[in-house]
Amino acid sequence: MSTLRDHPSESGASGRHPNAERARRADTTDPGEADRPRRRYAVVGLSNRGVASFVRPLLGVSDSGAGEDATLGYGADADDFSGHGELVAVLDVDRARAGAFAATILPPGHPDVPAYAPEQYGDLLRWTRPDAVIVTSPDHTHARYIVEALKHGVDVISEKPMVATAADAARVLEAERESAGTVRVTHNLRYTSRHRQIKRMVLAGAIGRPLHVNLDYHVDIRHGASYFLRWNRERANSGGLTIHKSTHHLDLISWWLADAPSTVYAVGGRDYYGPGSPHRPDAASPAQVRERDPYYQAQRGSGTFPDGAGETRRGLFDLPYEVQYPAGRDLYLYDDEIDIEDHVAALLTFERGATAAYAVDFSSPWEGYRATLTGTHGTIEMFTGRTPDGEALPGSGQVVHRPLFGPAEVIDIESVSGGHDGADPLMRRDLFVGPDAESVALGLGASAREGALAVAAGEAIWRSIGEGRILSIAELLNGEYS
Repeated sequence: MSTLRDHPSESGASGRHPNAERARRADTTDPGEADRPRRRYAVVGLSNRGVASFVRPLLGVSDSGAGEDATLGYGADADDFSGHGELVAVLDVDRARAGAFAATILPPGHPDVPAYAPEQYGDLLRWTRPDAVIVTSPDHTHARYIVEALKHGVDVISEKPMVATAADAARVLEAERESAGTVRVTHNLRYTSRHRQIKRMVLAGAIGRPLHVNLDYHVDIRHGASYFLRWNRERANSGGLTIHKSTHHLDLISWWLADAPSTVYAVGGRDYYGPGSPHRPDAASPAQVRERDPYYQAQRGSGTFPDGAGETRRGLFDLPYEVQYPAGRDLYLYDDEIDIEDHVAALLTFERGATAAYAVDFSSPWEGYRATLTGTHGTIEMFTGRTPDGEALPGSGQVVHRPLFGPAEVIDIESVSGGHDGADPLMRRDLFVGPDAESVALGLGASAREGALAVAAGEAIWRSIGEGRILSIAELLNGEYS
């Protein structure tokens, strides 16, 4: 039986294991799992996230790479799930990237893993007979791969966002309803220790009936700028950041409330990036713009900005992006094709009467968020933040419970290592081994319906900004709401 590998202790003389929670969750494996056959997985999209967070753990690859990922946030860890799952195929539009994957990521002696092109997806499903498909391709391609897998009765694990439009979300829900297969969405923010602590408190009645959530989220100049140097910057590819990124946050709010969003009203715009940015240098050539750009100057050596367009851009593990980012194509922060918002503020209502105020910007001096959950009997408050260089801001990481009639309680949350504040190892265990008792009790796994609601709420935000009106989630999901 394969289990999560322990890491050497980093706690000095005390011997206290910094990954105690991860070890505890791993030890809950049912002894009967040793007799279960390994599931067969196909990975669609050899993205940084796909390779780091899913492919390598399935292959049992645990050498260099996790540390390299630490500042990039793609969820790489030394987890080994090769005893529970078998990688039987990959698919990617970039043949050079697929070839480099086979040459450098597959461990020595591992059987060949066939690589398919998008037009060969039907062949992949028929010939390799996966039990589940893991979809980690660009957002706008998700719907096609999910729906086709469901037509073949194959389970799907979809990277968030599940799809890029509410219309595609409705298609997925219809396809799942008619299929023997199911869809799970990797909303990993549910798994971080502080968010699980808040969920436990809400379930225990710490604030009575929840009335309102306020989530004020900031993405720093390094992380935020990176979206505008990639495919995410065009709505046709990503649905915009209110879908690609905000579905994380919108799902978290809905999960805390155990409720579905009903209406959305939002304001926002594009005021940091794009051709109208106040930060765009007055320069004649692209090279001059780059050298005089305050974003570039503030982040020299961070790896955020590609080294020009002279060579094909390369991602994690030195895999090339010859199709997405070929040599000669220079994407920059102020290009005309940028058509998505870079800051929004929204008011959401929920089916059972709660409300939420949500704001996010993608050009902040710090990364993190403030969250307050208000109920009939008190509040739960949380703050977490760090500088672009990773330095924690004062007060970061605490959860404060303030009963309406009593003293406040400060709850320190233990730091857990692993991708996305320890969320990814726990989520992978649920996906590849099975949910443990806590996962079931807290509802940590996200369903296709929950993925669809997050996408519809994200689309409602950008549509509300453009149309200046309140949007209905049921309207966007075309009857697939309930």
